[in-house]
Amino acid sequence: MLDYEKEAASYDASRGGEARADAAAEAVLALIPARAGRLLDLGCGTGTVTRRLASARPDLRVTGMDRARAMVHRSAALVPGAILRADCRQLPFPDAVFDAVTSIWLLHLLADPADRRAVFAEIARVLRPGGTYVTTVDKARSHDVGSDIDAVLAPRTRPPAADAPDTVTAHAVEAGLIPAGEGRFVGVGQGRSPRTTITDLGRGWFSTLPPGAPETTRFAELVSRLPDQDRRRADPVFGLRAYRKRG
Repeated sequence: MLDYEKEAASYDASRGGEARADAAAEAVLALIPARAGRLLDLGCGTGTVTRRLASARPDLRVTGMDRARAMVHRSAALVPGAILRADCRQLPFPDAVFDAVTSIWLLHLLADPADRRAVFAEIARVLRPGGTYVTTVDKARSHDVGSDIDAVLAPRTRPPAADAPDTVTAHAVEAGLIPAGEGRFVGVGQGRSPRTTITDLGRGWFSTLPPGAPETTRFAELVSRLPDQDRRRADPVFGLRAYRKRG
C-alpha cells in the first residue's frame, strides 16, 4: 500500500488534478438528493473533490475527513474550517447527523473484511434515516481500458478487490443500506503510458508486484518494449454506487 503521508505533495499532479476532481464531484453530486444539508467526505485526501462538493452547492455543509496528517494539512488549506483527522472505522460524530456520506477511492484500501464492516457500520450510524452514501467501486479494474499495456500486465496475480461492486453492496446491505443508484466519471488525465507504467511499477502502485521483485522487473521490461512510450492510453472510467439508509 502507498504511503499517503509521502504521496500528499504529488498526489493531484500524478492523478489528473483539477479536471479529474471536477468530473468526480459532478458525478457524485448527481447521486445526492438536492435537499441534503450536511455531507461527510471520508478519505478526502488533498481536498480537491471536497472543495468542489462544497462550492457546487452553497447550501450543503461539507465536512472532510482523512487519517493521513499530510493529506489533512493540504485539504484544510483548500476547505478551511471543514477538515478533520480521524479514522473512518471510528467516526467522531453523533448518530444520524449527516444527510450524505461520500468516499472516493477509499474502500479499495480496506483489505480486511472486518475493517470494511466497521466502516459501513459507522457510515450507517452517522447517516440520518433516508440518507445517502456514495462511493467509488472497482478502482483497479477501472484502469483496464483494453490497451496494449493492459495486455502485457494481464497475467499478473490479482487478488479479489476489496471494493468489487458485489462486495460493496453486500457490506452496505448488511449495515442497513439499500442500493439507490449508479454513476460513473472519467479519470481525466489518468491514462497510462508505457513510461509512466514502468515508473508506477517501480513505486509499488501494483499491489501484487513489489518494487524490485523479479516478476515486477520482468513486467517492466515487457512494457518497455511497447511502442509510443510517452503516449498516454485511454483514461480510466470509474464507477460509483449509491446506497440509502432505511427508514
